[in-house]
Amino acid sequence: MRPSTRAALERSAELTGNNRLVDGMKLGESAINQATDDEHPEIRQWLSDHADDFVGQED
Repeated sequence: MRPSTRAALERSAELTGNNRLVDGMKLGESAINQATDDEHPEIRQWLSDHADDFVGQED
């Protein structure tokens, strides 16, 4: 996966985890839509591995 795609997914998780669901989803969706077909399996795996990153975080 390209570094820019990974960075967008990481930021998406951060936004979503901080109760900014709409912003997080928009960013994640954009990254996925711009990914190549070759990247999709790695993105699916990353999302599976990092599902907890999208859960709310307490301050």
